[in-house]
Amino acid sequence: MILADEAAARRWVSELPGRDGAAMERLDLLATMLAEENARQNLVAASSLDRVWQRHIADSAQLLTHVPRGTSPVWLDLGTGAGFPGLVIAALRPDLDITMVESRARRIEWLNRAREALGLERAKVAGTRLESVEARAVDVISGRAFAPLDALLTASARFSTGATLWLLPKGRSAAKELAELRGWSHLFHVEHSVTDSEAGIVVGTLAGRKGSKA
Repeated sequence: MILADEAAARRWVSELPGRDGAAMERLDLLATMLAEENARQNLVAASSLDRVWQRHIADSAQLLTHVPRGTSPVWLDLGTGAGFPGLVIAALRPDLDITMVESRARRIEWLNRAREALGLERAKVAGTRLESVEARAVDVISGRAFAPLDALLTASARFSTGATLWLLPKGRSAAKELAELRGWSHLFHVEHSVTDSEAGIVVGTLAGRKGSKA
């Protein structure tokens, strides 16, 4: 299934199981705030604002379909930038503890302002570089176009256990990056995106570096 237009994308998000009852109102506000902020700083490509539900909101929301129903995972979102997927996940599931990692000052200010406006009390912004974030085990790690797969794992494997679910939207490079990955013990596979027939999401768990006893 590919979401062909804005109406289809918005309807699909509205029908996601487990979403909070006020999620759509939050996401509408987020879309409005994003358009306003994008006039001040280049958060997303201006051309994508006409397709904000397809390109950004549904594209982020689809990650929740890979999380087991009835669970409340502790979530770490790498390089959140404009808020995708972190703000969208938090808007849909405000019960989750979500930490959004972002090092750019103007993006940090935007993320904090947006989460406050959306009333996302359990969403936090780690306003620093990833290497400065204190290591801790989390249940889900996401990163939308954050870094090439090997570099991403190298930078963030310290937050992962063998049970941590990785959800990594990689666009049209997903299969190629996974095929070229070396030196890691993992159970990753590629899931098709619902917003782009040629895009994929790397999904699965990571055991660690091959040969490592850690």
